Amino acid sequence: MSDHLQPRLRVLLAEAIAIGPGKAELLRHIRETGSISAAARCMHMSYRRAWLLVDTMNHSFLTPVVSTATGGSHGGGAHLTEMGEEVLRRYETMEEKANAALAPDIAEFRKLMQLQPREQPKS
Repeated sequence: MSDHLQPRLRVLLAEAIAIGPGKAELLRHIRETGSISAAARCMHMSYRRAWLLVDTMNHSFLTPVVSTATGGSHGGGAHLTEMGEEVLRRYETMEEKANAALAPDIAEFRKLMQLQPREQPKS
């Protein structure tokens, strides 16, 4: 069984996921690489998918979380704005609190789970 049994926190704004585990990971990769396309490659997703996730986040908060610059003599790129850094910091803090609060319940839940997932019956 995976030792990675944990809850997954998502913050919803109406129908949209403003931020969740995948978007937080994308923000971390953008911070590290300075590029949406490089961040997408790190996550094995298309640039379009990454851009759509960034666009959703940028429209979910009071100000954009990612700022982009088009290419040119100095090159393009992307970086987290102050809002992006704040959103990521707060999300990671919320994740830590949720994981700590739910740790006893997760330990009990683990006792109810298979060591290995059962195979699905063939139709």
